[in-house]
Amino acid sequence: MRRTLTAAAAATLLFTGAGGAAAAPAARHAAPAPSAAVTPHAPATAPRHGGLRSLAALSAERLATGDLVAAAKWGTGSPIDDPVREQQVLDAVAEQARQLGADPGAAVRVFRDQIEANKIVQRGLHRLWTADPAKAPSERPDLNEVRKEINRLNTALVQALAASPRARSAPSCRPRLTAAAVRVHHERHLDTLHTLALARSLRSVCARVN
Repeated sequence: MRRTLTAAAAATLLFTGAGGAAAAPAARHAAPAPSAAVTPHAPATAPRHGGLRSLAALSAERLATGDLVAAAKWGTGSPIDDPVREQQVLDAVAEQARQLGADPGAAVRVFRDQIEANKIVQRGLHRLWTADPAKAPSERPDLNEVRKEINRLNTALVQALAASPRARSAPSCRPRLTAAAVRVHHERHLDTLHTLALARSLRSVCARVN
């Protein structure tokens, strides 16, 4: 029942476009088991629903790196906000979108959401670890290695965006994307923190309607 309610909350966020300023709850989340090298998830499934399923799955996979980034920064005094790195990511995805013949502006909007969603995860975990130090990670991942994995996922996400313009501009985009996100939520057994962050990461996937 609790997972169903969480999924429903995510669906509401996707339909309304809310969640940008909402504070992520201190979810019950086990501390990650970081290592020097990132172990990526299994490759995302082939695009379904015109690529929306792939976009939701890749977004969830990218969010999982937020746990490692949080662990890498924990106890170092490094801020969660990193404007220089964030701009580098936005510039890179815009250029990748241009090379693929996709809309760079749309890619930037989507990745602004991806970045904010990742920070929701980091802040939520830092709050959890501050409240309960026993749950804090005992090892620190190599942030450079984590960023290599993030870059790989960024490229895959841009490719998925470039391959799905019709699905993202269709009137049915929002309900189909929500259905895809709910399915990913169940498949990956996402907790409240990561479910809300997933909803935030997908907010700009569907094309704006004037």
